[in-house]
Amino acid sequence: MGRVTERRRVTRIRGGVVSARPDTLVAEEPLEIRLNGKPLAVTMRTPGDDFALAAGFLVSEGVLGRAEELANIVYCAGATADGANTYNVVDVRLAPGVVVPDVTLERNVYTTSSCGLCGKASLDAVRTTARWPVADEPPVRLTPALLAGLPDRLREAQRVFDRTGGLHAAGLFSPEGELLDLREDVGRHNAVDKLVGRALRDGRLPLSRSVLLVSGRASFELAQKAVMAGIPVLAAVSAPSSLAVDLAAESGLTLVGFLRGDSMNVYAGAERVDTGR
Repeated sequence: MGRVTERRRVTRIRGGVVSARPDTLVAEEPLEIRLNGKPLAVTMRTPGDDFALAAGFLVSEGVLGRAEELANIVYCAGATADGANTYNVVDVRLAPGVVVPDVTLERNVYTTSSCGLCGKASLDAVRTTARWPVADEPPVRLTPALLAGLPDRLREAQRVFDRTGGLHAAGLFSPEGELLDLREDVGRHNAVDKLVGRALRDGRLPLSRSVLLVSGRASFELAQKAVMAGIPVLAAVSAPSSLAVDLAAESGLTLVGFLRGDSMNVYAGAERVDTGR
C-alpha cells in the first residue's frame, strides 16, 4: 500500500544558518473510485483507509447506507510500468439487488461547492437524498465547555500531523466528549469519508449520537457529509461557508464555527448547545 509519509531533502534556513536535512512530508496520491467496475470519481488523498474512504464517499452520494448493501471493495488495475500495483484504484461492488442511482448526475448537483451549482438546487438534493433526517434524531445536548475541549483532544490524537504538520483531521466524539474515532488526510473531506466509511462497514450508521469535529473550515461539502451520515452536530475550528450555514439551518444540523479556546459561533441548531438560558 502507499505510505502515509515520505522523506525529501530540503535546504533549511534558521536565523541565517543554512543546512541540508531530510524532511517528513505527508504523502498525496490520486485514488480512483469505481462503482461496480465503472469509474466514478478521482480524489487526491493520503494513502491509507482507502476502502473506508470509498465507502464513506458513497454514503455521501446516497448510494450506501447499511453495511449489508456493500458486497466488497477491492484494489484493482493501476499497475506501474514494471507491473507493480499502485494501490490507487478501488472497485466498490454493491450487494445483489441494491439499485445503483444515477450518481454522476447527483454528484454534479451537490457533492462539491466548486461545481458551479449552489443555492436551492444543492440544498434540495441533500434533503431529498438523506436517509436519516438529523432534525428527527434524538436530541443531543452539549455544553460550551464540552465543545471547547474537543479541539485539544483532536490535536493530541493527530500522530501523523506531529511529524508532517500537513494533514487535516476529522474526529468523531460522543455527546460526553469521548473521542470515538479519528482519521487524518491531506483533504478534510477525505478524512470525514474515512470516518463515515468505517462506521458504515461496522454497521454503526446513522451516527445520530455523535459530534463531528474538523480541523479546518466547514464547507458545504462537509455539512453535506454530516447530514448524509445522520450526524446532528458539526463543529469546525475555522469558518463555515454561507451555503454550509444554509444547509445546516434547513436540515436541522447544529453547526459550530471558530471553535477556539472558550469561544465559538453557533450558526445553526443552537438548541443543542446548552448555554443555560
